[in-house]
Amino acid sequence: MVSSKWQSYLKSFQYYLKIERGLSQNTIDNYTLDIEKLVSFLNDNQLQDSPITISEETLQQFIYTLSRQINARSQARIISGLKSFFHYLIFENYRKDFPLELIETPRLGRKLPDTLSVEEIDNIIQAIDLSKDEGERNRAMLETLYGCGLRVSELVELKISDLYFDEGFIKVTGKGNKQRFVPISPTTQKYITIYKGIRVHSVIKKGYEDTLFLNRRGAKLTRAMVFTIIKNLAKQINLQKSISPHTFRHSFATHLLENGADLRAIQLMLGHESITTTEVYVHLDRKHLTQVVNTYHPRK
Repeated sequence: MVSSKWQSYLKSFQYYLKIERGLSQNTIDNYTLDIEKLVSFLNDNQLQDSPITISEETLQQFIYTLSRQINARSQARIISGLKSFFHYLIFENYRKDFPLELIETPRLGRKLPDTLSVEEIDNIIQAIDLSKDEGERNRAMLETLYGCGLRVSELVELKISDLYFDEGFIKVTGKGNKQRFVPISPTTQKYITIYKGIRVHSVIKKGYEDTLFLNRRGAKLTRAMVFTIIKNLAKQINLQKSISPHTFRHSFATHLLENGADLRAIQLMLGHESITTTEVYVHLDRKHLTQVVNTYHPRK
């Protein structure tokens, strides 16, 4: 429970994130959780600080407590959320100093994403039971995840009106409600078209008529449901990898790069603001780098 001392500042911060920065509700919820963790710490230690009076020492104590409870990556994310909140307070002239100035974010190693081979992706998709009502939906979904490199949140939000098959593109709404056009292959188009032919016979809930991928109740699929579908298929083929919807996105980017695609083009398709983000998603092995030099360097 957020105390009244923090509630009004938190509300105005949420409004700022939504209206001025255009962040998604999921991101705003994560920022809110970061601040609520700090407030819980204050309550547990019977500290009466408000966002305006909290000191650098108290925040350091909070971070130290966190470091004994969670891993470095989670700790870094919370510190980042708190920094955004206190930068906002300074921006709005609620406070003059920045109490996180001397607090360092834990150093994180570059985590290389798991990927699937083309064969593993084929095996997962072939394991889908097409005799079941949801089979064609699941095949179209996984083909779209891998074929277009979407985030799971983008997949479940995809609309029929976002499909521009004649032009060979789909319109994707990404983080911060930013829209981009992503090429869609004839193969992926084919599986979506097959699914749409079955979808027309579904009883669709009001408000979801334009949502492409529907659950059994005729409403939008949840992200958790997509996770579950993928986990079950991986178990079915006895895949010895921990995978998620994001694994298909990583694989999309990696396979494009390995086949000679330009990193900047991949960045645009993934919807990354910074090319450095794309570099984390796309791990380069030495063999591929050697091939690039041998193919493109003038002194090969």
